[in-house]
Amino acid sequence: MKMTPALEKKYSKEKIHVVEAMRRAHELSYAPITFQVSRLMVKFGILQMLVDAKDGLTMKEIAVKTNLSRYAVQVLLEASLAIGTVLYTNDRFIISKVGWFLLSDPLVAVNFALNHDVTYQGMYYLEEALLNGKPEGLKVFGQWKTIYEGLSSLPENAQKSWLAFDHFYSDNAFDEALQIVFSYRPKTLLDVGGNTGRWAMRCVNCDEDVEGTIMDLPQQLGMMKAQIAGKKGSERIFGYAADLLDEKSPFPKGFDAIWMSQFLDCFSEEEIVSILRRAVKAMDNHSSLFIMETLWDRQHNETAAFSLTHISLYFTAMANGNSKMYHSDDLIRCVEAAGLTVEKIHDGLGNGHSILVCRKLRIEN
Repeated sequence: MKMTPALEKKYSKEKIHVVEAMRRAHELSYAPITFQVSRLMVKFGILQMLVDAKDGLTMKEIAVKTNLSRYAVQVLLEASLAIGTVLYTNDRFIISKVGWFLLSDPLVAVNFALNHDVTYQGMYYLEEALLNGKPEGLKVFGQWKTIYEGLSSLPENAQKSWLAFDHFYSDNAFDEALQIVFSYRPKTLLDVGGNTGRWAMRCVNCDEDVEGTIMDLPQQLGMMKAQIAGKKGSERIFGYAADLLDEKSPFPKGFDAIWMSQFLDCFSEEEIVSILRRAVKAMDNHSSLFIMETLWDRQHNETAAFSLTHISLYFTAMANGNSKMYHSDDLIRCVEAAGLTVEKIHDGLGNGHSILVCRKLRIEN
């Protein structure tokens, strides 16, 4: 299994002392509590107070500022000391480096919100999901086969956190992705799994002659139309309703470019091959297929790989039960099995995205 040098260095040899190893094992046993304590230290504003207070704060001062009981503040602060998000010196609490990142890193905030509002309760059913190959945790919200069917009906806080998570990961790669895609000079684009239409809007505003079609579930197209209504260029964005899991559901033809952003990670390998084979049937020798994904093995730091491999378990328990954030070897194998060849791979876009530029191997008679 190939990995970047940074990941290989981290994952190939044991480098921690036995005492640290024991500590980490105990941290894992209390991980759900650690998560909630840290979330509340942000929500109650305690970490921000410690950032703002140059010399730190006493427990009494924090209780007064938060309007929480001394007991509530005490258990949160004592746990946070052990977690490592705060320090205690000269009878006052101050923020640590870990606490600062917890408070200040926007990606941490997005992941915290997703895990609290979307995955936390459902993760109790991870074991069932792994055994059954179904998103057993999704039942905490409703009786859908996948989270995508129920996205428009999720509770407001869960839907908001899901969309923020989805947009944060994709949006900051869009500028670089547009340069890559438009270097092929497409005039018609098919955005597969286009969600709320953010990419399609960027495309039609990038070139006034471009038309975009979003291929997605009917429920998703309804959300998309509401999101883009009245915006410049929206008249050049169309919808094509389809259930991508239906092997009899064909791709529309006649597009210069087919775009799949953070889409194939929503499916199993068998489903990916099925989807791509149908895309191949709609392509001609001038068509390009662009796949943008966060591939965990192509990350340049271990923290990113850690995050992505854990996001895989969100797919297991909540999204569909059988997909993940893929290793590039696995995704490329699916691409080739579908009758495509990877012409080029662009790495390091946005928050660790890669774009696979694919071409059809042959023209069918």
